[in-house]
Amino acid sequence: MSGVNESMGITMEKIKNMIDVNTVVGDPITTPDGTTLIPVSKVSFGFASGGTDGTNMRFGAGAGAGVNITPIAFIVIKDGNTRMIYVQPPVNSAVDKIIDMIPEAADKVTEFIKNRKNKETSEDEAVY
Repeated sequence: MSGVNESMGITMEKIKNMIDVNTVVGDPITTPDGTTLIPVSKVSFGFASGGTDGTNMRFGAGAGAGVNITPIAFIVIKDGNTRMIYVQPPVNSAVDKIIDMIPEAADKVTEFIKNRKNKETSEDEAVY
């Protein structure tokens, strides 16, 4: 492996160690009243590397990276209801609107499944 490739590999490994899925969607926090908070962050990073492999032991390389982690919201789950609370007002992009819809969609799917199970149970009891 050349020195430049090695330098790039080390830098990428350091970035990998700094950022994982728990950086974007944090570990759930449960409050004493039973409310669950899940932190959500925006992560952006940049990476640059360059160098030269010369002859006669001449070598020069440099690499760098920067990471920016910005908390954007909390998913709040209380009494079976889910909602999103933003740290700052959201930018009204299509992605933000989709993210806003996730807790509501989850609640609707849960309600649909419960209703369907109740209906099936009622029908089974009616047959006997």
